[in-house]
Amino acid sequence: MKKWHWIALGIIFVISLILEFTFLAGYDSHWWNHIPAFYATWGFVGCVAVIYISRWLGKLFILSDEDYYDR
Repeated sequence: MKKWHWIALGIIFVISLILEFTFLAGYDSHWWNHIPAFYATWGFVGCVAVIYISRWLGKLFILSDEDYYDR
């Protein structure tokens, strides 16, 4: 089942690259539009950051000690 998810993610990534090079090829108003696969990389880095920040916040605020109710 996990292998199917990676295959689907790879297909979506390739489609995203194709669309980026076809539809955004003439759109050069920002410096980051010259970097190949910028939007796909930026999205991946953003998702990873959200996951790690939420894990950190969960450990900081949500998780409590095992003896929390014994006090």
